Amino acid sequence: RVSMPDFDIDFCETRRGEVIRYVQAKYGHDHVAQIITFGKLKARAVLRDTGRILQMSYGQVDRLCKMVPNHPTDPWSLPRALNGAAEFKREYDNDDEVKRLVDLAVQLEGLPRNSSTHAAGVVIGDRPLAQLVPLYRDPRSDMPVTQFDMKYVEDTGLIKFDFLGLKTLSVLKKAVELLKKRGIEIDLSTLAWDDKAVYDLLQSGDTVGVFQLESEGMRRTLAAVKPTNFGDIIALVSLYRPGPMDNIPLFGRRKNGAESIEYPHEKLAGILSETYGIFVYQEQVMQAAQILAGYSLGDADLLRRAMGKKVQAEMDAQRERFVDGCKQVSGIEAAKANELFDLIDKFAGYGFNKSHAAAYALLAYQTAWMKTHYPHEFYAAAMCFDMHQSEKLAVFVDDMRRNGVALEGPDINRSEAEFTVEPTDEGYAVRYALAGIRNVGEKAMDAIVAEREANGRFASLEDLFRRVPQGSMNRRQLEGLAGAGAFDALEPNRAKVLANADMLLAVADEAERTRSSGQHGLFGGDDHAAPAMRLTDTPAWSKSEQMAKERENFGFYFAAHPVEQWRAVASANGARSYASLMETGVPGGGRAQAVMAAMVESVNRGKTRRGADFVRADFSDNSGQFSAACFEETLVEPMQQWAKDGTCLLLTVELDAPSPDEPPRITVRGARPLSEVKSAASMVLKFDVLRPEVFADLAMLLIPGSDGRGEVIVRLRTGGDAEPEVRLGRDFMVDGELAERLATVEGIANVALSARRGAGHLKLVA
Repeated sequence: RVSMPDFDIDFCETRRGEVIRYVQAKYGHDHVAQIITFGKLKARAVLRDTGRILQMSYGQVDRLCKMVPNHPTDPWSLPRALNGAAEFKREYDNDDEVKRLVDLAVQLEGLPRNSSTHAAGVVIGDRPLAQLVPLYRDPRSDMPVTQFDMKYVEDTGLIKFDFLGLKTLSVLKKAVELLKKRGIEIDLSTLAWDDKAVYDLLQSGDTVGVFQLESEGMRRTLAAVKPTNFGDIIALVSLYRPGPMDNIPLFGRRKNGAESIEYPHEKLAGILSETYGIFVYQEQVMQAAQILAGYSLGDADLLRRAMGKKVQAEMDAQRERFVDGCKQVSGIEAAKANELFDLIDKFAGYGFNKSHAAAYALLAYQTAWMKTHYPHEFYAAAMCFDMHQSEKLAVFVDDMRRNGVALEGPDINRSEAEFTVEPTDEGYAVRYALAGIRNVGEKAMDAIVAEREANGRFASLEDLFRRVPQGSMNRRQLEGLAGAGAFDALEPNRAKVLANADMLLAVADEAERTRSSGQHGLFGGDDHAAPAMRLTDTPAWSKSEQMAKERENFGFYFAAHPVEQWRAVASANGARSYASLMETGVPGGGRAQAVMAAMVESVNRGKTRRGADFVRADFSDNSGQFSAACFEETLVEPMQQWAKDGTCLLLTVELDAPSPDEPPRITVRGARPLSEVKSAASMVLKFDVLRPEVFADLAMLLIPGSDGRGEVIVRLRTGGDAEPEVRLGRDFMVDGELAERLATVEGIANVALSARRGAGHLKLVA
């Protein structure tokens, strides 16, 4: 190449700092610097800053900002918003204060707002950098920083290095360490490239947590393209970006034999055969110019860069040279040569560097291999590096349950601060990390684990709080650990632990004072031991209260999903789970209607191209999480409120599958809270009564009411030949929580909740 290269190097994120220190020590502190970046005033930022200077109210400016579309891959400028966002234009036309704000902001838009340091960029010089570029000192960094940004620093002759911290490398390293504890030594660099089980996993789209392949769209792509070799992974990593992704359907059809492979010119068959006749890589663009028009590879790289920059004068010169070269080298006439130039130009703009893609594909394959063969270690390692992101942890927990990977809850006597793998009677299980619970702190949990490992497991709550290290247990930490069930092995009634929090913390304080004062019994031993602690009894939480506490302390529903309590109602209305819909898809492709039961978790409001309101919402059920758009104007406002309340909904959805092989996209056409749907289904609750005393409990638990449409039938287990069934009534308030409460009553057995509609009965609790 003619111009200097730049180097992108990914390191394990936990040790990236060591690399930078090494480079400074090797080449000299005055030879190494970071690169400046300039933050620019973009549309929303310039509105906020200008509005603040004009002393406009924050609420008004914030409302205006939200009217400007702000898609990450397609940010709108203010002039574009005035032409394309009807509500924004209306405010501009009707309010003089808004007009003044926008007119000033348009003049400032695009100007530099602040300077900061590039996240990864480093330059290394052969002499002190002060002799080559102006430098400045960033108060947040101990390294000098160039005053030229990355675009201009290369023009001074310096080579740019990107030292990136990559979490995936840390995850793989952690997984290998966890396997070593089981006595399994793995060298990821020696893996076979043709492992069928790995490609089966990729083809199924089961790639949550797999580097570069985990987005919902990429999972659909994998299921459609069905990769069978390492080259396919490289190509998909390159194609799955705005622009080239339009070629993914064609790539999949050609790969799977549904469409014949055609080459732009027979001389290109050798370089395009691996990508089924489609330009995917920058290297292919350069090779095409070399083969067709006699370019050197250095000149071909200049052609690629010219095509990327789209400078007309440069493009005209390159076109003339290419057409002449095609005539001389390949005997291609001018019309065909121009056609080939246009085709190459179209792909060159977004061609990906193959060597870059191959390095990422290698990590994608290694993480997929780990997930395929050692899923427990894979999940434990991945969750260690997302410990404080409850949204990511929720996705992993859902994925583990879908794949049948055992997960044990946090336990003060078994869990470590991080996620671990432990042997069980059935094989292995991932043990939830103590530090994965909200508001408890990693250092505090490390201290508790260290105490447990040094002096043995905690025998009781009293033992725990007498031994807990200083500073590792306050009320917030106690509430988090208790609400998440970390004390269940010592006291299964979580409400009881919280009710006695003051006493437990007082015990911990007293024990700490005793330790720090060095006071012990006069004659040694336990003659001065404190009397045994007595906890105040408290009724246990209901199932819904426990789920709410788990949501609060995990950031998601850990043991059971709220939709579960409406399972019988959902079934009566023909609802299907997200996982089952994705499995079956839409037979033959196209569109289909379905009913789903799901909880709405978050909502983002947006505008269609025509300016209409719509929402994109995140939903979840017990089989997974999914996103869906809703264009029904009557549902836009309610959906936002339902998301705030975490409401479980009965959804009427439209499934849209471009092809039979692709998992369908979901659009919401109708929605109604399941709590309102409840009365529409006739519920039947059946159970066995083992002894007459139980009827006193039933009188308290069964609530008749005008809204109730639940039928209750009991079978009297008399021990005789005929065991009569008795209908207690048809107007009781019946739901999943009542069924679960009855299942805990001594003298009641075989509790089952059913819905009489359509497909018959659904057993909820046994």
